[in-house]
Amino acid sequence: MNGPFVVPARDIVRHPGEMREHSFSVALKEQWGEGIVSYEVGAEFDLEVRLEAVHEGILVSGTADAEYTGVCGRCLTDITEPVEVEFQELFAYPGEEETDFEVQDDHVDLEIVVRDAAVLSLPFQPVCQPDCLGLDPVTGERLTESAEIEQDAPIDPRWSALQQITDQGNTADSRAPENTEES
Repeated sequence: MNGPFVVPARDIVRHPGEMREHSFSVALKEQWGEGIVSYEVGAEFDLEVRLEAVHEGILVSGTADAEYTGVCGRCLTDITEPVEVEFQELFAYPGEEETDFEVQDDHVDLEIVVRDAAVLSLPFQPVCQPDCLGLDPVTGERLTESAEIEQDAPIDPRWSALQQITDQGNTADSRAPENTEES
C-alpha cells in the first residue's frame, strides 16, 4: 500500500497494548467538499495520529489541522479559516466479519477517515465575521463597510401619509414657546 495518508503499523500489528504516534503533513491532490467553502487542491493537512493495537485491530485516533477557503454566505467576500478536526476509527484485522475499515498489508489508510471528518466540519453557512450584515439590497455594498453612513430606510408608499403627520408634529413642537417658569 502506498499513498499520502497510509501509515505503517507493522511493528504493532497483533501486539495489543502497543502504541505509536506519527506526525506528518499531506497536500491534497483533489478538492474536498462542495459548496461555497471547501479544501482546495494543494491545501495542507497537518496530522497528529496515534495508532493503538487492540485485540480487534488498530485503533486510530488523531487530529487534522487545515484551512478551508471560499466566500462568506452573507456578503460574498473571500474567506480562509483554520479548522481542527478530531477523528477516531477502528481498523479491524482482516477476517470473517465485514468491517468498514481494515488493516491491509500491515498498514492503515486514513484518507477516508480524515476526509469524512474534515468535510463534515465545513460550515453550512460560513460568514466572514459573526456579525456580518451582508449586502445592501439597494446599492450592493457590504453593510459592515457602509454602517457608518446612516441612511434613512426607504418608506413604503402605503405609509407615507403617516410620515406627513409625524413631520407636522415635529414642526409644531419646534414652534411651541418654552416654559421657563420654575414652579
